[in-house]
Formats: sequence, C-alpha cells, structure tokens
Amino acid sequence: MIRTAAMAILLATSFIANASEEAKVKADPAKGKIIAETVCVACHGADGNSMASANPNLAGQVEEYIYKQLKNFKAADGKPAARDNAIMAGMVAALSDEDMKNVAAWFASQKQKPAAAKDESKIAMGQKLWRQGDFKKGVPACAGCHGPSGKGLPAQYPRLSGQFPEYTEAQLKAFRAGERANDPEKMMRMIAEKLSDAEMKAVAEFAAGLR
Repeated sequence: MIRTAAMAILLATSFIANASEEAKVKADPAKGKIIAETVCVACHGADGNSMASANPNLAGQVEEYIYKQLKNFKAADGKPAARDNAIMAGMVAALSDEDMKNVAAWFASQKQKPAAAKDESKIAMGQKLWRQGDFKKGVPACAGCHGPSGKGLPAQYPRLSGQFPEYTEAQLKAFRAGERANDPEKMMRMIAEKLSDAEMKAVAEFAAGLR
C-alpha cells in the first residue's frame, strides 16, 4: 500500500511538472500581437497581411513554420543563421524564443487576405506541377508536401495558398541559386534546380489562387 501511494505521488508530481512545463511553453498570441504591432508591422502588417509582394503574407501561415523561420534567421551558439537575411536578422536579434513563439501564434491566428493569380496563361502549367509534378524531370507534386489546397503541413511545409506569386517565385529562385538553404534534406533546392523560370512562375501563380 505504501509503495502504491508512493507511486501515485510520483505520478501526480510528474503530471503537475509536465503540465507546468506545457503551460510555460504555450504560446500567447496576445503577447505576439504587441510584437507584431511594434516590430513586424512595417513589412508584414499588424495582422500579417503585407502590402508589398516582396514581404510575405504571414496571416494564417502555419504556426510552427513561422517559428522555425524566425529561429533560422537568428544566429545561435556561435553559428551563422541558417537563413541569411540582413533585415530579418536585425528584426529577430532582440526576440527571445518565447517572443518568436508568441508572434508566430498571433500571425497564424489571423485571417489571410489572399493574393490572386495574375497571369491566367500560366495556370494550366502550374496546376499540373502542383497536382502531378513532372515524373520525367523527377519533380514531385507540390501538393504532396503543401497539401492539395496549399494550406501546408507543420512544421516544415508552409501554406502557399493566397501567397504573393512574386514572393513564392522569388523563393524558388533563391533555393535554386543556393541563396536560401534552410530546407530540410535540401528538398526544395533539389526540386528548384529542376524547374525552369517559366515553371516557377506558373506554379507560383497557381498557388496564389488556391483557397
């Protein structure tokens, strides 16, 4: 009986400790809102809806993905940032890990004001790449990682639906050139090297129109 009681106490203590730890790391969107309104607003808008295609829409983006990107922009443990961007490096320099989680939660909770496809002539090619890929070139379907409707999958694969086509195209080109290298297992770099400029533009246009 004493042993049973001891086990119960041990389990209860462990449960309380775990619950306390979970509460400690749980993101707070309200705190993230303050950061968005003071640090991020100029480029991404207070609600994550950017006014310029050079700056991605973050509203409704996958929370874990936003957090990962923020961490990747920040140098740590004497190592350079995994994602090289001087502007973003300056933005995240003063943010704590908790701050990054909070602002990621805020943007993820906001409603996206989606961009739209602008070049209708590219839609058919983009749709084929998104849904089927290109077997001959070894290009997998975009939907396999980003979802049929482009909503993304935590934490590695971002939401691309409604994203500025110019931004998506720019990122594909950055992956192809090796200027962006924070993709797991070089996945996006290997795919991007097989895509032509026309294919990148097409798939970016198609993704912008997904809902």
